[in-house]
Amino acid sequence: MAVKILVIGSGGREHTMVWKLAQSPRKPRLYCAPGNAGIESLATCVPINADDIAGLKTFVQSEQIDLTVVGPEAPLALGIVDEFREAKLKIFGPTKSASRIEASKVFSKEIMASAKIRTPAAQSFDHLAPALAYLEQHELPVVVKADGLAQGKGVVVATTHEAAKQAVRDSMEHAVFGPAGQRVLIEQFLDGEELTIMAFTDGRTVSPMLPAQDHKRVGDGDVGPNTGGMGAYCPAPLGTAALCEEVTKQVFYPAVETLSRMGCPFQGVLYAGLMVVKGLPYVLEFNARMGDPETQVILPLLKTDLLEVIEAVVEHRLDQLRVEWHAETAVCVVMTSAGYPGSYQTGCVIDGLPPLPDPATMVFHAGTARTGAKIMTAGGRVLGVTGLGKTLAVAQAEAYRMTRSITFDGAHYRTDIAHRAFACRP
Repeated sequence: MAVKILVIGSGGREHTMVWKLAQSPRKPRLYCAPGNAGIESLATCVPINADDIAGLKTFVQSEQIDLTVVGPEAPLALGIVDEFREAKLKIFGPTKSASRIEASKVFSKEIMASAKIRTPAAQSFDHLAPALAYLEQHELPVVVKADGLAQGKGVVVATTHEAAKQAVRDSMEHAVFGPAGQRVLIEQFLDGEELTIMAFTDGRTVSPMLPAQDHKRVGDGDVGPNTGGMGAYCPAPLGTAALCEEVTKQVFYPAVETLSRMGCPFQGVLYAGLMVVKGLPYVLEFNARMGDPETQVILPLLKTDLLEVIEAVVEHRLDQLRVEWHAETAVCVVMTSAGYPGSYQTGCVIDGLPPLPDPATMVFHAGTARTGAKIMTAGGRVLGVTGLGKTLAVAQAEAYRMTRSITFDGAHYRTDIAHRAFACRP
């Protein structure tokens, strides 16, 4: 009998997870809560929100789901893994206490200090006045971060003291990030190049994924406000074999061992957001799950059955599995609604979606919904178009070939995804 799997979430990351799980030779029966218009062709979409822990648990028990896979951070921070484990339900993801490595930037810094992980110097503040006074003496640029979960939008790089103070006021006084911004972290700015390396871990063994680079700024040439991610590519040349080995040994293993020692062992995917400065990796942040849109370029390159990897993590036997990767390159271009990451319109008809799977490109839905026979925009980030190729140039060309064929009112996308990889070549 086919294994029944529930994937929790509704974005491009979850569409990619469902797509990859659907390729398992074991032919699992897939469900997704709540899912989106792209996921529904691969899985049964269930109208339960990702943060409705009680509703999700009831569904899993009533449908006798064998394995639950958590995509986004919110249900992890709410303790879905603890709740499911207590009910003897198999689930992939870290516990509430382990998820604090993402849910609290201050806790994350404490882990890094205890594990002696290289990271920018930072100071945390619970009150407005001391934070503003501290900024007066801080060199520029300076980074202001909301402590809690802010959907990728709680970080401001300020080039003036006034801008830095405004960021602190917005977070602590005006509550633009809600409870997530009641405490702030004021951090040293590092001038380098960003890199993402994620790893599967069962709490003891670490299996790193291929290195990727995300493009967070909304506009070409890395200008404009930060977003949840405008595109990504993998493998990133910046992530050399030597650097990846260093990150595995000096970041992932120390972090995993420190969390275990503190009584909150980490099982799932640990995401390290790095800044590489003169060849040295500094950890800017940890996430407790797969990144978005990095997942859309990393999972297509995974050769090993994702279901086998997930089960090895959940069952503490990752040391018995060799995780292998395809020797290809992937580039993902994110298409957004006009105005994103600010206010944006939804409900626009999407035209040009490919009717059949394309071997060189995948269109992963993020913010979409179905109305009758039409697929409509339903979010800020709407689609992630991933191209595959033997080289970066081929993968990039495939991604943009498909992107240009898809249209909706106000569609916006960057035209330079992967530009840093081309620029750094001799």
